[in-house]
Amino acid sequence: MAQPKEFAPVKLICGLIYKEDALYGEVRRRLEAEWGRVDSESAPFPFDLTDYYEAEMGPGLVRRFMSFETLIAPESLPERKIRAIEIEEALRREHGARGRPVNIDPGYLSASALVMATAKDFAHRIPLGRGIFAHLEFLFTKTSVKALEWTYPDLRREPPQAYFRSVREIFLRGIRERPD
Repeated sequence: MAQPKEFAPVKLICGLIYKEDALYGEVRRRLEAEWGRVDSESAPFPFDLTDYYEAEMGPGLVRRFMSFETLIAPESLPERKIRAIEIEEALRREHGARGRPVNIDPGYLSASALVMATAKDFAHRIPLGRGIFAHLEFLFTKTSVKALEWTYPDLRREPPQAYFRSVREIFLRGIRERPD
């Protein structure tokens, strides 16, 4: 009979959607203060395959990802998403903005998948707790990324997929080198 065991640690990642480069730097500093040192950052790429955030954040948005050095427990994802929402709201107030000046989406990467946290329910999303859902973004094969029917359109592109493959390599190397 199989017995439950602790979940393996995963690599914390975070996606940001924003307009101003200076704001990216500010958010990065806040997230490092919360979650530890950033060990990898993607290049910014246009967030131009949907206008979902345009009414709230304006046109000309970019998306960028970062990963953190410290591994986390996957079950901590709801608390991290709630903290990200609090940071978004604090930035909105501080900048005197009507809507969010930045969208902060934490998630995690394991050897086999990329999972993002969301507060929006949908048929394929799994409730985690405290109003937060898991969104399975894509799966990793030995050499590539397998997009799913619901993978966000901008993450079907090669630049973000190449970035996540490189983060997966950092993660796997770290797991191999970890003392037991």
